Amino acid sequence: MKFTKEEKSWILYDCANSAYSLIIVTAILPVYFKFVAGNAHVPASDTTAYWGYVSSFSTLIISILAPFLGTLGDYLGNKKRFFRYSLFMGVIMTGALFFVPTDQWQLLLVVYTFSHIGYQAANLFYDAFITDVTKNERNNLVSSYGFGIGYIGSALLFMVAMLLINTSTFGLISSTQTIRLVFMMTTLWWLGFSIPMLRNVDQQYGLVKPRSPLKESYHRMLATLKKIRNYKQVTGFMIAYFFFIDGVDTIVTMATAFGVDMGVKTSTLLLVLLVLNIVAFPCTLVYGWLAQKYGTKIMLLVAIVIYFCICFYALFMKTVLDFWILGLLVGSSQGGIQALSRAYFARIIPKKQANEFFGFYNIFGKFSTVLGPVLFSITTQLTGHSQLGIASLALLFLLGGFFMFRLKEVPLTQDTRE
Repeated sequence: MKFTKEEKSWILYDCANSAYSLIIVTAILPVYFKFVAGNAHVPASDTTAYWGYVSSFSTLIISILAPFLGTLGDYLGNKKRFFRYSLFMGVIMTGALFFVPTDQWQLLLVVYTFSHIGYQAANLFYDAFITDVTKNERNNLVSSYGFGIGYIGSALLFMVAMLLINTSTFGLISSTQTIRLVFMMTTLWWLGFSIPMLRNVDQQYGLVKPRSPLKESYHRMLATLKKIRNYKQVTGFMIAYFFFIDGVDTIVTMATAFGVDMGVKTSTLLLVLLVLNIVAFPCTLVYGWLAQKYGTKIMLLVAIVIYFCICFYALFMKTVLDFWILGLLVGSSQGGIQALSRAYFARIIPKKQANEFFGFYNIFGKFSTVLGPVLFSITTQLTGHSQLGIASLALLFLLGGFFMFRLKEVPLTQDTRE
């Protein structure tokens, strides 16, 4: 499949932000923070709690601002401008992690919070750009290639990072300095793969900017909240998405804790995480191709069924091999369900209000991450078995699948957007 210059540039940005997600949010910075805070004699339980607090705070800030930012970004010229502002904020703050002294764990949290806010805000505008860079009938494949390239790109940088950390750059610098160097590498990676997006992608659809954009954006946001129920396909999908993406995110979030409970070594956990990203690359592309042939709705339902089976497989896990199988199953469908969700949503919303609607899409994705961890934690505490906690997430996929099944398939050649 040949991609246009705009499509290639948009796809490459997924390679940029996925590296941040894997290294800064998931794998390396959380471990580094616990090390830094531990050296300051902060109890281990408190370091975990503090990390959870700042992660929740940054997500809450974006969740609150998302509809307003989305509405503001729909005015012609604003989407690119606000994407640039968010990107530079995230990149600068991520680079600043390199300069935070190793005894300043509070400052490390503050810098991370601002970098995470910038990252999430940039993603809001990035997702909405899919309506500007590709045609309706191509967005399944373009979205899938974005996630796929993102997985393989982040895996490559992660391998380099782990090699440097494990060798401490051949004794030339300490392991702590090496980790800080990895933060700077991630910054440069993020910025470098963002350049094509900044140069080649522009807003094609939008609304004429009024005299008072801020005031008008506020009124439009309230109006959309009132009329969104008239978009039955959009409302139905957002309800389905709320449930099944919550299950997806919870499995990823709690996988490490689940693995530790099973006695899986930290080195093995990181290796499984790496392999998961590598497996996700081709599988995400396969989902995109199959969606072109059989329909986006059908393939989303297939992914939901696979995740439903993953939850029950967790009940019978006893060995490290079982954990590897679980990781491979997650890798087979994680990218596909994310990519096709974005593509399906992009086809059922009004083009000129894409940013506004993706703001609400972002909200549903963020707030959905509350229910799953609570369900997992309560079930685990009541039963004393984290395996039952994972199994309880099957309820989320059951509900998500039910609401998704009720929706209509949107033909690739049919443009339902206003």
